[in-house]
Amino acid sequence: MADQIAEWFHILPKELVTVVIAMLPIAELRGAIPWALTQPPIGGGLNWETAYIFAVIGNLLPVVPLLLFFEKTYLFLDRYSFFHRFFVWLFARTQRRSKMVEKYKAVGLVLFVGIPLPITGAWTGSLAAFLFGIRFRYAFPAIIAGVLLSGTIVTLASLGVIALF
Repeated sequence: MADQIAEWFHILPKELVTVVIAMLPIAELRGAIPWALTQPPIGGGLNWETAYIFAVIGNLLPVVPLLLFFEKTYLFLDRYSFFHRFFVWLFARTQRRSKMVEKYKAVGLVLFVGIPLPITGAWTGSLAAFLFGIRFRYAFPAIIAGVLLSGTIVTLASLGVIALF
């Protein structure tokens, strides 16, 4: 299975693969940028500017639908016990990790999305915006700023300019 996925990565344009990886909920920029910067046959072999731009675009693509439709999707799926249990777990986890968002709203959302830690990013930032009632017109620019910040940090770390740990 992994071999088949790896084959797809080599058939598709490297920029498209970078966008797709960045769109994925757990990988996001932390997976897309290092992959794009790694030399073939393992990675995409893109220059840092191209890797950054396509990863940021990919990471932002799901944000608008998430912000606009999360509540409707949640209300529809929450009627089913499996999804209800999942949402209870997801909301509790997000609330524990997003005290900064609760306290500082949009500014906290920038930092929550922008600091590339596990389980932070555009997906969980969109969820936190929903949970804490941050309106779209504040949440979307905050998430964009956070993604730009996170992309910068991940790119610099991937290039060895800064050390995260």
